[in-house]
Amino acid sequence: MSGAAVGRWLFRAGVGAVFAFLLAPIAVVVATSFAETGSLTFPPEGLSLRWYGEFLGSTRWRRAALNSLVAAGGTTVLATVAGTMAALGVSDLGGGREAAVLGLAVLPLLVPGVVLGSSLLVFLGEFDLQQTYTAVVAAHSLWATPLAFSVVRAALSRFDPRLREAALDLGSLQEFIMTLFVSGPDTRTVPVLAWNSLRGSLDPVVSVVSTLLVAAVVVAVVVGAAVAGLERFATDT
Repeated sequence: MSGAAVGRWLFRAGVGAVFAFLLAPIAVVVATSFAETGSLTFPPEGLSLRWYGEFLGSTRWRRAALNSLVAAGGTTVLATVAGTMAALGVSDLGGGREAAVLGLAVLPLLVPGVVLGSSLLVFLGEFDLQQTYTAVVAAHSLWATPLAFSVVRAALSRFDPRLREAALDLGSLQEFIMTLFVSGPDTRTVPVLAWNSLRGSLDPVVSVVSTLLVAAVVVAVVVGAAVAGLERFATDT
């Protein structure tokens, strides 16, 4: 076997080991969600859909799932708009001003969630907004806006500024920890309720929730990749 072949084999083995390391915890969570007993053990003792029924029949979990959807929708709109506006503004700057604004834009990602959560709790308390949907969306958006800003700014680096000028001429117009601080009994999201459940008992319902979240992400990624592939195919043809 040549040296190049050995190198390729070692590279593939290394990549496989990394993927196995990353996917092993997810596999354990999925397996424990089908456990027959009421405790989180691996390998599970027997297989059952009991805990999926427990999740679907629980008012607490259904309410938390609805709260998560509301928070996700509000955060998506607010973070996307704020991040896009910030990226457009930064694209018009230059030199030291651009560097200073970039540092401020990503600052929420560098500050510990405990600090942001406690500070946000005190700030929202001045307006009597604690334990409201507004507080939950604000906490999520504070963390998500820098991510939206980074994505949009990267896209703008390949964007022709003349297109924006033409549009104007035509009239075109650490999340969980922070949420733990500002959410209340009626505004708890799925991660917060999962945290509270783990503190009280270790039943497999939490594994069910995690499995469903992983499945939702996988479906979203597959659909997004399929749509992007169709658009690229249509462009090429």
